[in-house]
Formats: sequence, C-alpha cells, structure tokens
Amino acid sequence: MAINRKDFLKTMGGLAALTILPRKVLGGPGHVAPNDQLTKGIIGMGGIGYMSNHWSSNERCRLVAVSDCDDNHLERAVRLTKERLGEDVKGYHLYRDLINDPNVDVVHIATPPHWHGIMSVEAAKAGKDIWCEKPMTRTIGEGKRVREAVKRNGRVFRLNTWFRFKDTFYGLGTTVEPLKKLVDSGLLGWPLTVRISGATGFAWKFFWTGKENLVPEPIPAELDYDFWLGPAPYKPYNRHRTHDTFRGYWDYDGGGLGDMGQHYIDPVQYILGKDDTNPIKVEVDAPQQHSDAIGIWRKITYTYEDGCQIVLEGEGFESGNKVPYIEGPKGKVFKGFECELDGKPAPDIMNIIADLPDPEPQNTDFIQCVKNRELFALNEMNGHRSANIVNMGLCALRLNRTLHFDPVAQQFINDEAANRLIDQPMRGIWKL
Repeated sequence: MAINRKDFLKTMGGLAALTILPRKVLGGPGHVAPNDQLTKGIIGMGGIGYMSNHWSSNERCRLVAVSDCDDNHLERAVRLTKERLGEDVKGYHLYRDLINDPNVDVVHIATPPHWHGIMSVEAAKAGKDIWCEKPMTRTIGEGKRVREAVKRNGRVFRLNTWFRFKDTFYGLGTTVEPLKKLVDSGLLGWPLTVRISGATGFAWKFFWTGKENLVPEPIPAELDYDFWLGPAPYKPYNRHRTHDTFRGYWDYDGGGLGDMGQHYIDPVQYILGKDDTNPIKVEVDAPQQHSDAIGIWRKITYTYEDGCQIVLEGEGFESGNKVPYIEGPKGKVFKGFECELDGKPAPDIMNIIADLPDPEPQNTDFIQCVKNRELFALNEMNGHRSANIVNMGLCALRLNRTLHFDPVAQQFINDEAANRLIDQPMRGIWKL
C-alpha cells in the first residue's frame, strides 16, 4: 500500500515539490501540473481492469488507486500493480473512497454495467473526469443522468469503445474512416441498410446467456455480495451471477448484445451521421425471454425516420455466405471492404476513397482532452445515443415485441411497460 500522501509530504518537507501531484491539488480542474502528469484510479479489478490500455501507469497518467468489493481481487490488484508496474497504489474496498480521493484526477470504471451509471454520476459530482467501459449504461434513463451530470459538472468523459476512430473494424478489413468517406460521398445512395452478423464479420457472443433456476450457494468470505449487487434487485448468491458470467442476467448486463452491441453499433451511428438521434422502431425475432436469465435472439431490426436500418443477425438466422455489410440503392460494401458500385465490382475502391473529402477530425487523445478540457471523440452525448440503440433492443427482447421510440423525448410511444424499463427502480439507498 502507498504511504498516506499527507504523511509523505509532511515527512519529505522541502522535497515535496518534487513529488507527482494530481492536477487539482495544484490549482483546481484544468490546471496542468509542472510535470504534466495526470493521476487515475480504476474501479473494478476482475478482468477488464487489467487490459493493457487500462491497467497502465506512465509519464502521462499515473495509476495511484484501485477499488474492488472482492478482497481477493483487491489484494491481487495492489500486489500486481507493484510487481509489474512498479507503483504503490492505494487499495479501496468502497468505490466512493476512490472517487473522493483527492489524489485521483481520472476515474476509470471497469465494473459490471449495472454500476456504470451511478459511478459515472458520482465521479462527475466529485469533480473527476471519467473513462467508462462499454456499454455506457444498462438503461436509457441512466444514460440521460450521466449525460446531465457530466455536462453540469464540466467533466471530460470517454466511453471505451474505439472503432469509430481507430483499429481495423472487425470483419471489414479496414478502419471506419474509408467507410465514412464512402457513405458521405453518396456513392452508395440513400437510405442505407447495415447488416451486423457473422456473415459480415461480426459474430455475436451467445455464450453470454444466463442459467435458469439457479441454486443458492454460500457467499464467499472475500466477496461483499450485497455491495456487488448495489442497485440491482436482491437475488440469492450463485457464482454464475457474478464476476466472469454476470452478463447473462438482465439485472447486470444484456448478454451478447450488451457485451458487444456498442462495439458494433457505435461506429454505425457515426458512419450514418446519426450521433444526435436514434431509431424510431425496433423489431425482434426471438424466443420468449426468461425473467432473470438472458437467452438467444435471431434477428433485431432498427429503423430510422429516414428509412435507414441496422439489422442484427443472431443465432438461428441463416444469411447467405456473401451478404453486404452496407447496402444502398447505388452500391454495396462486403466483408473485407469488397465493394460494388452501380451493380459492378469496384476493385479500385481505395483509389476512389483517396480522392474523397476527409471526415471532420476527431479528438482521440483522452489525456490531452482532459488537459485542454475538450470533448473526446466518443463522449457522454454520442455514447449515450449508441447505448440507447443497445438498450432499445434489450427492452424489445424482454417484452418480445416491436417497440416505437421517440428519439427527441427518448421514450417509447404508447407502451407503458417499455417505458418502465427506461428508469428501472434501484434497490435500497441507491439512486441517480
């Protein structure tokens, strides 16, 4: 464990000026420390908290704290951070202690999704900038609260899915930028249909399904299960509810759609130029879902007001071997970025793309955005909109029917049961 910072400064006396201090200690939000280094804390040290771009400490952003309500996870995180990163970090059982630590500039939320909304709002209120894992929130209503809190408190927010601005985009064999240029050019025509399926290079993780009729088990001594549940309804402990398999239960995530949906769908929002809106209708083809355990689905279709569609093809839905990822009246884009224009193959598509106007530049350096108080490329606003698409689909799956949505009011139309899923009750003391 790291020595208490106040005691350290007292001990070091005149050498205190040489220590690495969080920016806020030296003048409030927006002030840059002399060594230009930020500090961060990670909440949730189960699995995703150890990904290389998360669990890191360098000259730009130093890891100073970790938090987990599983004592084994917490002990391991403190120990491994010392052994592998060379950092003595403060370990917190309660996430609020990390959020309120004055030595922390950035809060990285790597917990199950049922915690994302609450932790993001509390971090924003505490004056911390936020790096949140996907999905941004588990419900549409939680997303609204996060967006409001970030704006009201002047914070910088990053949602951690990155395909709208870097890396080869799954089966497409290209980054998103050429797709954006092609769509913006009008060469494919309008409206467009985007098909997200195994056939186009986007396999859904249907191993994230829940088990029905779970048998209660003793709670492990190291796990604060009541705190792990937090705002979620109380259910007797079973190991399959927690840690590596929580995604299969409605209370905590959304199965394969909750896990991968924002990775797959957020770039589509960007490609279609719909970062400020949402579909007006969602249709589902799926078995009746269990009230607790998430099952499979075959097909989910979203339709925008202008006729554009996003089609998710899942388990049991057989598509041809060669179906387009993007299809418009004038052209098609296939897996591997193979293209057709006006019904003819376009083998020179990259040359065509090269001469097209580039999309607007995106701020993709989160650390720099924090320092300059600038909007990150994937933030609380456009991230909320792409999370809405995921959560619209999950609402339709739970109710097993077509839903109509008002993207301005962000409510379902003439469907009381669906609207109850927008702002779901939280247990006990927990609220947004």
